[in-house]
Amino acid sequence: MFEPEPTPPRHPTPPSGEADASPTEIAAADPGLTTDSVRIALRRVKDPDLNLNIVDLGLIYDIAVEGTDVKVDMSLTSPGCPSGPEIMGDAERQIKMIDGIGTATINLVWSPPWTPDRIEPRVRAYLGF
Repeated sequence: MFEPEPTPPRHPTPPSGEADASPTEIAAADPGLTTDSVRIALRRVKDPDLNLNIVDLGLIYDIAVEGTDVKVDMSLTSPGCPSGPEIMGDAERQIKMIDGIGTATINLVWSPPWTPDRIEPRVRAYLGF
């Protein structure tokens, strides 16, 4: 009968000589902090005017994960967006809720300018674009 291979533990015991690794070093090796895990957290942030998440709206331009630190480049639908500070604050809060996170930096960028073409195609169809 076929027996599956045992699943390795998520946080294996460090090899000898690394037993004194700090929790930060262990967290940095944790594969749980990825651009995808950050993107999932950012899906919980909604534009209050459109009631749609900022990922599907195409407001997230770049996500960089370096160890336990995360940097996000994002834009808004317009430079005069009155909800901008609220959206950016929500994005930072959602990222900081991820286990093992170090710093979360949100950079507001305007290049390239946001257009409805950046909206996820299924959402764009839903909105009638």
